[in-house]
Amino acid sequence: MVRSLILGLSICSSTPLRAGDLIIDLGKSKGVTFVGALLRWDEDGNPRKPIDRKAKIGAPEVAATAKPQSGNRWLFQKLPPGRYDLVILANDRVRVEGFHYPPVAEFDPFLPADATVPDDIREQIVKDIAKSQHYENKVAPLYLAGDEKQVRILMQLVRDQSTSYDAEYGMPVATVRHEVWQYSNQYGGWVKDKKTKIFDRILLPRKDLHRWTWLWEPKLGGIQMKQKTVSLFYELPGQIDRERSNGWLPQ
Repeated sequence: MVRSLILGLSICSSTPLRAGDLIIDLGKSKGVTFVGALLRWDEDGNPRKPIDRKAKIGAPEVAATAKPQSGNRWLFQKLPPGRYDLVILANDRVRVEGFHYPPVAEFDPFLPADATVPDDIREQIVKDIAKSQHYENKVAPLYLAGDEKQVRILMQLVRDQSTSYDAEYGMPVATVRHEVWQYSNQYGGWVKDKKTKIFDRILLPRKDLHRWTWLWEPKLGGIQMKQKTVSLFYELPGQIDRERSNGWLPQ
């Protein structure tokens, strides 16, 4: 079980903390090699950068990189104001990434990733996604957030079956995409909005896809930085259940 807790306490570090600093204490986490901060969306919920079609799972493009400190702490210095998601890389091809929900339609608010969805609504939406046709052969709703009027879903879409890309690249390849979908309650029925917000789109050798575990953690997302210091405690899971944590299954 992943354990995470926002702390309102100052903590010791080899570097003095200042306004705009963010420090994450990774506790007993093992094998961490990188901690970065993503600044995906502007104040209106629009992407700050176009989707990088050359993106790699093991080399996320971030707005800032943390420096390791004593005691398994990592420090971001002088982060500009904004709403950040953290991404952690660890040994054995593990990527743990925070997220929050940007507006999908105009005038929608941002949503925290832990906004509760009633069970009956969750069931309706998950069933609708399962029966819909998709280009990808593995389509997984990872997280749902919202209320009785509107629900947003973090979606993982994987195609690891043969496509024309195999011939183009001379090897079996796979595509991975993460998006935010939105369902709206229209006269008692839940309807998927046409607009989506794309987090990433990655093309990679199929054999490499199945070597990675890519976890999404809402508690590492939507961290608001203003003119103050922020401290976060988080521990990677001691053992990662690859089958449950991914929309794809490792070979």
